[in-house]
Amino acid sequence: MTKRTCLSIILAAGEGTRMKSALPKVLHKIAGLPMVAHVANAAESAGGEIALVIGHGAEQLRAAARSFAPGAEIFVQEKRLGTAHAVLAAREAIAKGYDDILVMFGDTPLLEPDALLQARAELAKGAAVVVVGFRTIDPTGYGRLIEENGALVAIREEKDCTEAEKKIGFCNGGLMAIAGEHALALLDTVGNANAKGEYYLTDIVEIARKRGLQVVATEASFENALGINNRAELAEAEAIWQRRRRRAMMLSGVTLIAPETVFFSHDTEIGAETIVEPNVFFGPGVKIAAGANIHAFCHIEGAEIGAGCDVGPFARLRPGADLREKAKVGNFCEVKKATIEPGAKVNHLTYIGDARVGAGANIGAGTITCNYDGYSKFFTDIGAGAFVGSNSSLVAPISIGARAYVASGSVITESVPDDALAFGRARQKNLPEKARELRERRAGAAKK
Repeated sequence: MTKRTCLSIILAAGEGTRMKSALPKVLHKIAGLPMVAHVANAAESAGGEIALVIGHGAEQLRAAARSFAPGAEIFVQEKRLGTAHAVLAAREAIAKGYDDILVMFGDTPLLEPDALLQARAELAKGAAVVVVGFRTIDPTGYGRLIEENGALVAIREEKDCTEAEKKIGFCNGGLMAIAGEHALALLDTVGNANAKGEYYLTDIVEIARKRGLQVVATEASFENALGINNRAELAEAEAIWQRRRRRAMMLSGVTLIAPETVFFSHDTEIGAETIVEPNVFFGPGVKIAAGANIHAFCHIEGAEIGAGCDVGPFARLRPGADLREKAKVGNFCEVKKATIEPGAKVNHLTYIGDARVGAGANIGAGTITCNYDGYSKFFTDIGAGAFVGSNSSLVAPISIGARAYVASGSVITESVPDDALAFGRARQKNLPEKARELRERRAGAAKK
């Protein structure tokens, strides 16, 4: 099977009007990744090349495909005349002579590689056409898969089913596999003598049987066939995807205190023995090493977190945040494009952006790196073992030397040498009885 060549044709030409969006339907995201990219990933995992069929004018989709399927061939279905017509838009690719042809839809983001591999396995056994179906206790509205002696006899639309056939719970999931040697001959025979005047891919089942070719059905979960047509269904698919990933994370050794409140991105990586508390959101590009603690209500995106780090609660790690081993970013802190080196602490109410915090350094509550002047970003370098007192403003570009101290409440505009103590605040002055005088004057003014 592994030596067989394969072409996966992803149909993504539909307008998706029910999404009520200027964005092509298949580019709406599940777990931070366009739904068609999920399908492409499943196809890639199942092996072979990818052909993407888009609609006329879908330039957004063409551009997006460069990132999620850079090697895919792209074909345009100029007119939407049915699923078989859409597949034949990729005629040039099919004609290259692949062993297996897989046909799938770009709006089924929960498709799993196993469903594709199972279909390919049936082709390897000699089937000419494989239809992937699912079972449900309520098949209302779905086409039924009619089988006899292990062979697929027909795909019957519900309106054409007998009363007995309506009771069949084995339904058409839309995904299909076709032996490459028969693909074009079968597809070219599909006609459009129906009420809509369209060319239906499902017709090849009957065509193949009339030619004495083997046609079978395989079974996958309903989720593999779940198509997205509107934003409500998009949210339902997101919930299913998240449920899958939460379970996978926990089985891999990650503790989720309240799994249903944690949301992952498609590429989130978390090492074993990490504990994730409730209400944590992971955006794209997050990698967490083993044994970290992620406290409640954190928002983390584009960040790397080393082994044994402690984050939150209520922390925000933005793209470029790099926490090294046993670093700590505490409550109500924000880190952006900055390295927090091993053992360093950024504990409370602090913003660290475009910076390096050296190993073992301590950043006091309310400290900010002033990294932006309205036009450009500037870097702050804080040396190992430095201590920055609470409510300090570090005006970049600036460096705080190793083991240096910055007094609380300072505004630091010049670099501080190693082992130096820096004060950047006005000297305190007390005015006796001035508070009483001020209070009486204001109280008198309020009575007028």
